[in-house]
Amino acid sequence: MFIDHKSLQHILDQKELNMRQRRWLELLSDYDCEIRYHPRKADVVADALSRKERIKPLWVHALVMSIGIDLPKKILEAQTEARKPENLKSKDVGGMLIENLKDPEKPRKEKLEPRADGTLCLNNKSWLPCYGELRTLIMHESHKSKYSVHPGSDKMYQNIKLLYWWPNMKANIATYVSKCLTCLKVKAEHQKPSGLLVQPEIPQWKWDNITMDFVTKLPKAQSENDTIWVVVDRLTKSAHFLPMKETDPMDKLARLYLKEAFQKAMGTRLDMSMAYHPETDGQSERTIQTLEDMLRSCVINFGNGWERHLPLVEFSYNNSYHASTKAAPFEALYGRKCRSPICWAEVGDAQLTGPELIHETTEKIVQIKQRIQAARDRQKSYVDIRYEVHIDDKLRFVEEPVEVMDREVKRLKQSLIPIIKVRWNSRRGPEFTWERAVPSRKKYPQLFTANAPSTNAAS
Repeated sequence: MFIDHKSLQHILDQKELNMRQRRWLELLSDYDCEIRYHPRKADVVADALSRKERIKPLWVHALVMSIGIDLPKKILEAQTEARKPENLKSKDVGGMLIENLKDPEKPRKEKLEPRADGTLCLNNKSWLPCYGELRTLIMHESHKSKYSVHPGSDKMYQNIKLLYWWPNMKANIATYVSKCLTCLKVKAEHQKPSGLLVQPEIPQWKWDNITMDFVTKLPKAQSENDTIWVVVDRLTKSAHFLPMKETDPMDKLARLYLKEAFQKAMGTRLDMSMAYHPETDGQSERTIQTLEDMLRSCVINFGNGWERHLPLVEFSYNNSYHASTKAAPFEALYGRKCRSPICWAEVGDAQLTGPELIHETTEKIVQIKQRIQAARDRQKSYVDIRYEVHIDDKLRFVEEPVEVMDREVKRLKQSLIPIIKVRWNSRRGPEFTWERAVPSRKKYPQLFTANAPSTNAAS
């Protein structure tokens, strides 16, 4: 028995005892024990049950949260209302409902077919009528909830179109996102990079090659963290966001992380990149921009500090559609997406085990690599085609602008950019390109001496 009262270690050897000490000795006589002194300063792991409660404890309350929003029931009710005779004419989808009622067994290219629960679907996608504000509910859960955190219109459309369908869905989603005040506040515009695009090789397997960067100068959280460590897998695009302090020894932390966790367990190779070169570190920079936009949206909509929302932001990022892989990072990494409020019953428990799971994962990785290669080729063609230079035998430029054919104004979110259509005199004949008006006026002032055509607006 260890005690922090030094004199009590000799109580068993004491000859003269008072009544209180005798009662305790009678109790201890039933046990074969030895009393030893243990200093209080050394007792760093004190037994919490033996200590008296001095402050009011923080009780943990069990919260019952409704994950699902009972979408199948609401969809069935809305479809039943839309199929009533008085609503059929106004809510019919391209005549599909009337054609189905006339001849349900007739094969058609596009046909609303019932599921086992009675809901109508097109190509296994639930049809959402206008009744019950279902479309607004789905778009809200896919854009403004804590499980989605304001994705862009393209990513949001790719996430929704796998499960639901209604006419003009893509246009409705784009309109919904364009009217989101939070996105207008936090999203940044993107400009095309300059120079030829040189890209690193595609990794052969998951977590073989990673990119990492830091988001610094954040407001200090309650845990004193003010930095986020961003680690992204270059193949599956899976990301981990780790809160930390800016004063932590970054070099030591990075070396330990890579040497111990990745290089030993997964054989990760460390390739250092130069600052301000998106060809090598553009993935981390783009992920950081998305992370910052999502954190700003969370703070604006849900309040509290950024660190509290970081796990939900990581979940939303890894469960959202990625353009280059044409799949969510969760799906590329584990073979399927993770459950969310709008995709709860559709993502069932995994049924594949053993060799089947390994075979499916390998096939998924092959598809991901092919899609990334196609995306890289497409991106390179977008960038490099603008910088082709045609020269003659004496290494002199032979192409010159001749005249301005048209003028337009390109409308961005927060700015207007005037552009002009220029006809060029080249060896291949007349060519036409759209150029920015301000730099062209400075470089070729002779093009703007004549009266130019009227200005149009282009979005």
